[in-house]
Amino acid sequence: MSVYGPVVKIHPVVLASIADSYERRNEGASRVIGTLLGTIDKHTVEVTNCFSVPHNESEDEVAVDMEFAKNMYELHKKVSPSEVIIGWYATGYDITEHSVLIHEYYSREAQNPVHLTVDAALQSGKMNIRAYVSAQMGVPGKTVGVMFTPLTVKYIYYDTERIGIDLLQRTRASPSRTNGLTSDLEQVGAAAARVQDMLGTVLAYIEDVLSGKVMADNSVGRFLMDLVNKVPKISAEDFETMLNSNINDLLMVTYLANLTQAQIALNEKLVVL
Repeated sequence: MSVYGPVVKIHPVVLASIADSYERRNEGASRVIGTLLGTIDKHTVEVTNCFSVPHNESEDEVAVDMEFAKNMYELHKKVSPSEVIIGWYATGYDITEHSVLIHEYYSREAQNPVHLTVDAALQSGKMNIRAYVSAQMGVPGKTVGVMFTPLTVKYIYYDTERIGIDLLQRTRASPSRTNGLTSDLEQVGAAAARVQDMLGTVLAYIEDVLSGKVMADNSVGRFLMDLVNKVPKISAEDFETMLNSNINDLLMVTYLANLTQAQIALNEKLVVL
C-alpha cells in the first residue's frame, strides 16, 4: 500500500523480460538485477522497458558492471529517445543490504529512482511485485540510514500488448502449455463473442434494476447512457450489408496472401530443379 509518492505503472513486457532474465541467470546466482526505463510525469512513473545488468553478489560484497549498464542505456536511447532511466529492479521478495548500495548508484543516474522487486521464485506463492522509493532517516550530523517506502503499483498495456497477454492466458488451459496464433477470422469471432457476453451482462443488470432486485447506480446509468449515445444510428439491413462487405474484403486479402505464399513456395522448388 502506498504511503506517498507517484503511482508506478508497469507494462507486461517489463515483467516478461524480468522473468526471462531470471530463468537465464548464471549458475549459482540467487537473483538478477537490471535497469528500468520509462517516462515520468508529476503523479505517475510508467515503466515501459528494462534490461538486465550483470553483477556478482556474495554475503560480504556486491559488484555491478556499471560500464555495461551505461552502454546498454546508450543503445536504448538510439531506439527510444523518450525512455529514460527511472530506477532498477531485482528479483526476490525482500530488500537486502546490498540493495542500498545498488540504489545509491541509480540515485546518481535518476532523481529519486524507483526500486522494483519481483518475486520470480514465487517464494510467497505468487509473483509478488512491489515498488519502493528511498528516503534518508536519522539524526542530522550523526549516522544516516535509508528507508524504502512502498508505492502503489498498477498494470497497464498497449493494445498491441493485449494480443500477447490473451495468448498467454489461453496457454493456461492447454495441457501442453502451448498455443498457436489464431487467424484474423478467429480473432473477429472471439471479439464478437466477448461483445455478446458483455451485452448479456448489461441486459441482465438492466432487467434486475427494472424488476427491483438491484438498487440502481447513477454512475452506471451515466456510463450506459454515454455508451448508447456512441452507437451509430443504422438500420439492421445496412449494418448486415456493411459487415458482410468487410468480411468479404478480409477473406479476399487472406486468399491473396495464401496464394502469394503458394507461388513463392512453388518458385523455390522450380529453382531447385
